Parts: sequence; C-alpha cells; structure tokens
Amino acid sequence: MTVRSTLVTGGVRSGKSAYAESLLQHQQSVTYVAPGPIPDPVADPDWAERVALHQARRPAHWSTVETIDVAAAVRAADGAVLVDCLGTWVTALMDDLRGWDRPAADWRDEFDHRVQELTQAWVGASGPLVAVTNEVGMGILPEHRSGRLFRDLLGTVNQGIAAVSDDVLLVVAGRVLRL
Repeated sequence: MTVRSTLVTGGVRSGKSAYAESLLQHQQSVTYVAPGPIPDPVADPDWAERVALHQARRPAHWSTVETIDVAAAVRAADGAVLVDCLGTWVTALMDDLRGWDRPAADWRDEFDHRVQELTQAWVGASGPLVAVTNEVGMGILPEHRSGRLFRDLLGTVNQGIAAVSDDVLLVVAGRVLRL
C-alpha cells in the first residue's frame, strides 16, 4: 500500500513531531506549515524556545510557511507537506474568529467552513502529506470552557483528517503505534 497522507497524533512531548519529520526526511522538497501563533520571546519565552527547537531540527532545504490558512498552504505546496500542528491551528483559528468568549452561533459556521477547506485540500493534494496533532480527551474533563471547547474542536478536526488520511499513527513515549 502506498501511503500518500499520514496523521501523526499523540500527547505533548510524545515524540510525534520528530517522528513526523522523519517520515519526510528523504524528500527533495518539503513545505513545513506552521499554523500556530508566532512567538513573542519576551511575553512567552517557553513557547519561543519550543518553536526555536523545531526550527533548528528542520533540514535547511525545507521551506517554512507560517500561516493560519493551512488549506491554501497545502494547495500551494510543491512537493511534500508537513503541517505541525493541528492543535496550534485550532488555537490560532479560534483566536482569529474571537471564538473563545463568544457564543458558538457567532463563529461555528466559519470554523466548520475552514475545517472543510483543509479537508478538501488534504484530499486534493498529491502528497506526501503529514499532519501532526495532539491527542485530546483521554484525561480529565477540563475545568474551564476554553479547555472543553478546544478539546471538542480539536477532536472533531482530528477525526476529519484521520478519515481522509491513508495512515494514522499514535506516538506514545516515543513509540509509534499504527491505528
């Protein structure tokens, strides 16, 4: 079986990003799509350090696209695509839609539209494609509305991308399990 698209999921610090990168290490052309917020090293030095570690690990010939419009980046890419990660994309998308503190009726249609655009771009791309995401919902019920909202939205996004991917891998403690 030829694998064109892969979703790599797992917990925080499970090794999923490094594993996802290894799947594309021999590709001539890789577009690394970074859909999360651009770090402010003064306001959030921990986030800036995480981003810097990811950047340092990438081969020099990979191109990086920092955007919330992941669907457009996937469609525009020439060659392999690595999206890291869908969790930061959901966060950035909710920030963009100002959805954290507003009723879902005010933003949900636009959110669903953008998820559908990404799913269509994923299906239409020639590949190889790899997306990284956080596995959610295996722990306690989040205390705050934003945590519950994030968990539910990312869970839905993960299911949608998994449904149209050729392979889904779960990374736990650096070990990879095919689902």
